[in-house]
Amino acid sequence: MTTNPAAVPALMTAAVDSGTFTLRRAAKGDLPAILRLLADDQLGASRENADDLAPYVAAFDAIDADPAHLLVVGELSGEVVATFQLSYLPGLSRKGSWRSQIEAVRVSGELRGQGVGALMIQWAIDQARERGCALVQLTTDKSRTAAHRFYERLGFVSSHEGMKLTL
Repeated sequence: MTTNPAAVPALMTAAVDSGTFTLRRAAKGDLPAILRLLADDQLGASRENADDLAPYVAAFDAIDADPAHLLVVGELSGEVVATFQLSYLPGLSRKGSWRSQIEAVRVSGELRGQGVGALMIQWAIDQARERGCALVQLTTDKSRTAAHRFYERLGFVSSHEGMKLTL
């Protein structure tokens, strides 16, 4: 596993209003930037606590070691400005098809509206197709109405009611 972000090859590059946006596999050294992105809204601010990195490091190590999961960061001018997790899940339904789960999508506030989120989600959808997934799914909190509009513009349909139980 690479802990030096500079040593991680690009998964995708694209021009955006602010320069060249690059997607790459997250490195352990990206954790502080990822945590800042996760905590940068009203929901994340109450859930995340970067004072103790140990649980985040353990989670990163588990994600990084499992080929069914990929933690991705987006960079602009060498700075981490976006992140998401992509997971591949086998299932018996839909004739035993695989599905892809997109989690923890975050884009730095100053970049919203420049197409960065759309680039990330389209890349994730393309990866799911390459892996033979029959569908891509994600959840978004009911209070994130702007996120709902964003995903709907990309073709996602609010077809199910999700439920969670905090343990």
